[in-house]
Amino acid sequence: MKIAQMSSEERPREKMMYFGAKGVTNADLIAVLLRTGTRQESAVEIAQKMLADCDGFLTELSTRSIENLSAIKGIGTTKAITLCAAFELGRRMGEERFRYRKQVITNAREIYEIFGPVLKGTAREECWVAFLNRSQYLMGKEKITQGDDISTIFDVGRIVKRCVERQARKLVVVHNHPSGNPMPGKADLTETQKLKEALAPFNIKLIDHVVICDDCYYSFCDECVYPA
Repeated sequence: MKIAQMSSEERPREKMMYFGAKGVTNADLIAVLLRTGTRQESAVEIAQKMLADCDGFLTELSTRSIENLSAIKGIGTTKAITLCAAFELGRRMGEERFRYRKQVITNAREIYEIFGPVLKGTAREECWVAFLNRSQYLMGKEKITQGDDISTIFDVGRIVKRCVERQARKLVVVHNHPSGNPMPGKADLTETQKLKEALAPFNIKLIDHVVICDDCYYSFCDECVYPA
C-alpha cells in the first residue's frame, strides 16, 4: 500500500506530528527519511524489510555501506546517503556529551561509556587512545589506526609520538571487536606489553587497555593483565 493510500493515522509523518518522534516505530522513522517508496511498496514497507534483514537491529543496519543500501530496491544512492548521514549523526551525538565535559577517568566503565557510542556498530576494528594528565583528567581522544573486521595495527610509535606531543602523562588504549567477543587475542596481549615498554622511557603510564563490543567490554586493568 502506498503512503498516499494510508489513513492519516498510519502515515509516518502524520504519526510523528501527533505522537512525537518517541511515539513512532523504527520503521516509521526510517520511512520519514526515505520519503517515498516504489510503485509496489510504500516507504514503510521498504523500511520494515530493511529492518527484518537486520533482525530488527538498528545497530546492524547502521553498519551497512552506501553501496550496500543503495542496492536495495527502492533506495538508490540519494536515500542511502540520507540514511548513512542519519546514523553518523546518531553516533556523533552519542559521543558529544563527553566532548566538552571535564572528566576524571577512574575505571574502565567510564571508558566504555565514552567510546561505546563512537565504536558501536563499527564494522572494522579501530584503535583509539584517551589522553590523560597526571590527575587522570581526560585531555582528548584520537583514532590511531583502522583495520579490517578481524584486526587492526597497534602503531606503537605513533601512539608514543602523540602522547609526547599532547603532553599526556597517562593514557588508555581502546579498540573494538566487531565480532562481539571482547576477549583479547594473543596479538592484543603482545602489542599492549610493547606499548607499555615503549612509554616507560617517557614517564608515560598506560593505565588500561579496553576492548569494546556493542554491549560489553574487557578491561586489562580489571582483569589484572599488565596491571598499572
